[in-house]
Amino acid sequence: MIELEHVTKLYGSIPALRDVSLHVPKGQTVGLLGRNGAGKTTALNLMTGYFPPTKGKVRIGGKDMLSDPRACKRMIGYLPERPPLYDEMSVEDYLAFVSELREVVRKANKAHVEEILELCSLTDVRRRIIGHLSKGYRQRVGIAQALCGAPEILILDEPTVGLDPKQTVEMRELIRRLGEGHTVLFSSHILSEVQQLCSRVIILNEGHLVQSIDLKEEKKDTVKLRLRAAIGRDKMLKGLRGLKCVISAEAADSPEEGTAEAVLECRPADERGRATDQIFRLLSEMDAPIRMMTEEKDTLEEIFLRST
Repeated sequence: MIELEHVTKLYGSIPALRDVSLHVPKGQTVGLLGRNGAGKTTALNLMTGYFPPTKGKVRIGGKDMLSDPRACKRMIGYLPERPPLYDEMSVEDYLAFVSELREVVRKANKAHVEEILELCSLTDVRRRIIGHLSKGYRQRVGIAQALCGAPEILILDEPTVGLDPKQTVEMRELIRRLGEGHTVLFSSHILSEVQQLCSRVIILNEGHLVQSIDLKEEKKDTVKLRLRAAIGRDKMLKGLRGLKCVISAEAADSPEEGTAEAVLECRPADERGRATDQIFRLLSEMDAPIRMMTEEKDTLEEIFLRST
């Protein structure tokens, strides 16, 4: 649905994005991550047609943003970091106004606004003046305006910024529901939020795309294990490093007296069987009771810090 092809964006002579190519498929919820100044907001502004790339192509639903901007923008609902709200209007009147701008047929406008009010849990404040609403409700109105015109794609820039814990949970649940019927791309600094909501993450660093990770895809080629056993450290490491399935074995601090702990990178299985079975047999032969053996997976925070 969203495609950037070798996109570069310069502000004068300063590059904000450098030769970035990425693809967001239909129906996915994708997180856009990066440190401050990495190029996230620039990427979102290019995708929404706020300004053109210096080089490269931006395509939305297969259409080129430069040659057919009207068709592209019709497919996109955008929530910028600061929602474009009219504080003097009521919620209902504002959404009716935005729907008219988004070319919703006049006869269908009222029903369309009603559906959005219900979806965003704004029915109770429909006649309230936007300027009198709390931060959480203003963010909901911001997402509601992005839904006007029934776009297929939602692009959200820091949708939970400034919200209290209860409002944040409610906003995450709304984004989760929206992801069931839309392609969603959102930028966030809250990595736990991205991990909960997204099937994939894209990481930018200093204007470059450095990682595109499928969070649902399990890594099949290696497995990381943490092992603790009642045995001397050197003896355990020597035995583990002798197994063909063990790629590396490094000592770790053990919290339990009289035990040794190690972090292993292993092949999940080979001709001798599963790695965990081979380790169990080895330590049994060494008369070393296993106190703990667990699989460890990299957190999104670890991946992000390595990438940036």
